[in-house]
Amino acid sequence: MSESRIEGYARALVEIAEAEGNLAVVENELFRLARALEQSENLRSTLTDESIPATRRQAVVEALIGGSATNTTTQLVGLVIGAGRGRDLPAIVDKVVKRASSAQNKDLAEVRTAVALTPEQESRLAAALEKATGKKVNLKVVVDPSVLGGVVATVGDSVIDGSVRTRLDQVKSRL
Repeated sequence: MSESRIEGYARALVEIAEAEGNLAVVENELFRLARALEQSENLRSTLTDESIPATRRQAVVEALIGGSATNTTTQLVGLVIGAGRGRDLPAIVDKVVKRASSAQNKDLAEVRTAVALTPEQESRLAAALEKATGKKVNLKVVVDPSVLGGVVATVGDSVIDGSVRTRLDQVKSRL
């Protein structure tokens, strides 16, 4: 899909979530769904398979997130999937998250960790990133087992790599 079409979908989703009054919640739910979609080949192939009727793909979305996400998020994802844009959902969601962050005057901080963080850990991490970058951040945590331990944070163009893998690579190169 073209960049302008992705941007158009993102703009529409943000405007709908703003009109519903729950942009922060919707963008967070969309972010989590997009990361799950990226990590699951089976889910990705099901939601992007054009030979499966749109209503069936939408039913998969409903079954997957219907009970845990807001009605707005479920309907927005169903809209994108029903329009045959499931393959572009992660790119659309990335634009939604950037737009939502801008609306809150924050920079997007995507953090990859080996394990899920507690709310307290997320709060401390957000404060540390804000102190390190001098910017308010919209923290998005992605559980990525390849990190092994520590965190890899991306805030704008800056990458802060405090992962065990990187430290091991540094030690290996010194030896």
